[in-house]
Amino acid sequence: MRQILVCVFCFSFSFSFSQDKTHTSFIDVNYFRGNIALHNNEILHLIKGHPEGVILAWNKKTYGFQDWEQRFNFPDYGVSLTYQNMKNDVLGNNIALYAHYNFYFLKRHLMFRIGQGLSYNTNPYDIDTNFKNVAFGSTFGSSTYVMLNYKKERIIDRFGLQAGFSLVHYSNANVKSPNNGTNSITFNLGMTYNLDDTDIEYQYTLDKQADRDFSEPLKYNLVFRSGINESDVVGSGQYAMYVISAYADKRINKSSAFQLGTDVFFSNFLKELIYYQSVAFPNKGLSGDEDHKRIGVFAGHELFINKTSLITQLGYYVYYPFDFEGRTYFRIGLKRYISKKWFGSLTLKSHGAKAEGVEFGLGIRL
Repeated sequence: MRQILVCVFCFSFSFSFSQDKTHTSFIDVNYFRGNIALHNNEILHLIKGHPEGVILAWNKKTYGFQDWEQRFNFPDYGVSLTYQNMKNDVLGNNIALYAHYNFYFLKRHLMFRIGQGLSYNTNPYDIDTNFKNVAFGSTFGSSTYVMLNYKKERIIDRFGLQAGFSLVHYSNANVKSPNNGTNSITFNLGMTYNLDDTDIEYQYTLDKQADRDFSEPLKYNLVFRSGINESDVVGSGQYAMYVISAYADKRINKSSAFQLGTDVFFSNFLKELIYYQSVAFPNKGLSGDEDHKRIGVFAGHELFINKTSLITQLGYYVYYPFDFEGRTYFRIGLKRYISKKWFGSLTLKSHGAKAEGVEFGLGIRL
């Protein structure tokens, strides 16, 4: 009798656990090989071989038990680790750790992954021992990769295959010069392994019409951002930057909001650059007293994914006393809502393909 009761208890526990289960997971291992793209002539002497490496990822699958999962066609999210042999002793090798999302198309056979993380370079620029490495000016940097794969799971038991293309970017976002970075365009071939016996049934409870009809009144945002960066003059020094942003946003549905606002930039590295150019290049007509502050106006978009959102902004300097990389600028990055009003952000500001700095921000949305 006692054994029967134990068996009933175990069955009941396992049944209730399986009923509460809302996710499964899988791992994938991918080998990649390709070429370093020539995005800047200054790295031409560094492009010698065909870089290759490995991407290892753990992925958590969603099934629609939360509305945002259904809204984005049941994406995966997880962490990934890359190792890349740059095929050049001057460049060294790169190791990077990312957080990533997988988005699916074509009946879930086409997978698009985007990952953002931190990288480690084994042989960065050194004025005495490695002055040729103008791609990586620091040991630690940032890295972004995107992957587009045709994927088929559970071909043999829990094993599956995937293949496609990846773009892997490394730089330190101008935290320290030099910072030309690299972009590797590669072909990848990989294997998947599901960690669970079976998948869970997808949920289709989302009211799509209510999603489309959802809207909010204008919201007003105030953000303070900061970070450190250096000009392109190697050895000119790292300086703090401060940005105050104020903007309004209008949410048009559950996924999207449009933004319009202004930025005020206090970029202290420009003080040093202005002084340096006034002394080193007197023919430029600089006095050295030019104002380093800039004011820009921007339009943007926010894509809401659960408590995290992706922001993209295009700006134009209306106050621009010193010419640096042109009047237009871009910002792309992530926001994480701490509460309904407060949020943190991590963004990259650039002028075209030329990064100016990584911004850490804290803001309020009212």
